[in-house]
Amino acid sequence: MTILRIVLLILHFLGLASLLGGFLYTMKDKVKTLPSGMFHGALTMLVTGVALVGVAYGSGNGDHVDNGKITVKLLVALAVAVLVIVNRKKESVAVPVWATIGGLTILNVIVAVAWR
Repeated sequence: MTILRIVLLILHFLGLASLLGGFLYTMKDKVKTLPSGMFHGALTMLVTGVALVGVAYGSGNGDHVDNGKITVKLLVALAVAVLVIVNRKKESVAVPVWATIGGLTILNVIVAVAWR
């Protein structure tokens, strides 16, 4: 289970890098778009995050999972995924939508690190 958890965690971080990297890459553009990497990153983070919680419960460490924190992170990740999925095919994305995607992504990192 430890190897599976580590692999899932690495994939989770790679999804974060793809999502946040796409956001930062388009920061300089006047017309905001959502690169396909943001779509793949959002889905990767969502799937691996759920899998990480499942592995934690499956390994007997479920009593150490903070369900409140996981719920907040899941809701934020779902919001990001929905925004990315709905807007990914558009030629341009409204700046508030684009900024919300980036802000929620950063919020999810803050919750992951600061919530103890």
